[in-house]
Amino acid sequence: MPSVATLRPVQPRAPQGVRQLEDVHLIEAEQPDLIAGVRSTYDLLERGARRNLEATALSFFLRTEDHTQPVAWTHREWMARITQAANAFRRLGVNRDDVVAFILPNLPETHWTIWGGEAAGIVFAINPLIEPALMTELMNAASPKVLVTLAPTPGADIWEKAAEAAAHVPSLQHVLTVSPLTYLRHPMAPVLKWVSRWKTPRKLGQARVQPLLPLIDASNAQALDFAAPSLDDKASFFCTGGTTGLPKIAVRTHRTEVANALELAATFGAEIQGAGRSVFCGLPLFHVNAQIGTGLTPWSVGAQVVLGTPQGYRAPGLIPRFWEIAAHHRFVFFSGVPTVYSALLQHPPQGQDLSELKYGVCGAAPMPVELFHRFQKETGVKILEGYGLTEGGCVSSINPPHGQARLGSIGLRLPWQAMQALVLDDQGRWWRDARCDEVGVLAIRGPNLFEGYLHASHNQGLWIERPNERGELERWLNTGDLGRQDAEGYFWLTGRKKELIIRGGHNIDPKLIEEALHAHPAVALAAAVGRPDAHAGEVPVVHVQLRPGRAATEAELMQHAQSHVAERAAWPKHVRIVDTLPTTAIGKIFKPALTLQEMAAVVREEAQALGVALSSCEATQDPRIGAVVRWRAVGPGDQLSKRLARYTFRQEQVD
Repeated sequence: MPSVATLRPVQPRAPQGVRQLEDVHLIEAEQPDLIAGVRSTYDLLERGARRNLEATALSFFLRTEDHTQPVAWTHREWMARITQAANAFRRLGVNRDDVVAFILPNLPETHWTIWGGEAAGIVFAINPLIEPALMTELMNAASPKVLVTLAPTPGADIWEKAAEAAAHVPSLQHVLTVSPLTYLRHPMAPVLKWVSRWKTPRKLGQARVQPLLPLIDASNAQALDFAAPSLDDKASFFCTGGTTGLPKIAVRTHRTEVANALELAATFGAEIQGAGRSVFCGLPLFHVNAQIGTGLTPWSVGAQVVLGTPQGYRAPGLIPRFWEIAAHHRFVFFSGVPTVYSALLQHPPQGQDLSELKYGVCGAAPMPVELFHRFQKETGVKILEGYGLTEGGCVSSINPPHGQARLGSIGLRLPWQAMQALVLDDQGRWWRDARCDEVGVLAIRGPNLFEGYLHASHNQGLWIERPNERGELERWLNTGDLGRQDAEGYFWLTGRKKELIIRGGHNIDPKLIEEALHAHPAVALAAAVGRPDAHAGEVPVVHVQLRPGRAATEAELMQHAQSHVAERAAWPKHVRIVDTLPTTAIGKIFKPALTLQEMAAVVREEAQALGVALSSCEATQDPRIGAVVRWRAVGPGDQLSKRLARYTFRQEQVD
């Protein structure tokens, strides 16, 4: 079978009626060999640094109010720090297949850990917002030798959670601490640093605890003290969820990350290359978007990254002052999710010089078309909506920076990476390519694909074997997303299989409902999910967050939805106005939380109808069995249990 990691330019046959875009092929033709001798992420960073050794590589400010006086490193200094980190990890015994986990906010040391850790071994990013029990579970699945985490810090609970988790991870030999107080410009900083050191123990379980910075300072900054990794060595682990009880951990190689960074850099071209070009990183560094899109990619071409506070977009005052910060640092582009753009609209530009700011890149979730129009009209910034996934490096398609953007589409495939909508049979096997504008499962193929999941059980159904023009079977990644490709080659995301609302056997795309609600002038964000129904299986409901200063009733929004959703089966059964929609750590609307709310609401309403009093009712995502509602009745609950048996969701009566 041909290798998934082939480096030749990929030019798949187009579905009937689809015109292949010339600009993508021109990029591929100008650089026939994508990777061109780059051996690893470390090598790519080093080559990028050599373009502008004395120009600024990274500017970091701890607090929003400090943004005009950031701490900065030149490319020469930045590469030295990454090299020192790599050598420090190797001195601690981190070899090629050993894992360095990190639980950190956005700090310069986070980047040193990522790129130095990948040079020495494998880096595993862990979300610092999750609970200690899940941190423990993730680390025990990956067996890290080293954990890098935040030192005890006022106003942050990362140390407390990470310490609790680390005490139950037998593989850990070293816990290294990082203190943001290093960057604090305040008279109390020395006292706070002393308190932090006093609160830090010398051991956690069997692991020795020590600060990271002295180890870096004592390490060689000139070159790696060991053999550098190769393209097919493992570079990183990323957790992407999972419902079977085992954490779903994606295994990415150096080829994965190098290829995707080079694909992105070639797509943007001269816009981001060279000294004086800066991009803003406000998304969390435990996510691929921040690491690749606003990290490895700009550094690969000698550009500058502005790292805005440890909390990124969530930092106090950052969104209200964003345009001021963008003007001062002369951003070329920034990356965000729809909730970031919605928040920025509440604080539009007020005469700042944004002449350098060309693009806002949007990913992680589809952006409402109405939000597109509002943002571009009120800010003048061109939105480039893209699409990608951890398993594909970071980005797989994007609206062209220098061409015509299609509002609502996820753009054109990146160069050197094939992307197709495929029609599968009942067993999930390739049947045929989708026709022009026909919805199918999106599949990708190219050098930026990951190796697979850490646990083999998660790889079932992941790969699709599709014949090429010569009849040879090639392995494509099944993204699980539904989409179509139009006649101009642009892709349009139509939904995700697991997000489809199935009403009496009828598939309803939640985007159909959400786009209708987003067209209402009072609506900031809308999220449609399926509510369990005893007769139809599911019925659609939509949760709505209003724009500040705007008012609307649920009845008004229901009438609006019925007037704008042409498909009667997709009319929402309920519209719920909420203060804030639940989001993930990167700002993506977290629909599973809404689904759990609807399940619990069904149990409570059925109990009320029967006159059964409940002392507790909680819907949770059990790591072993999936979503479940556990409830306890004040008296006998047999009648309620029997009534709930009509539903398909799992529920348990607690004694």
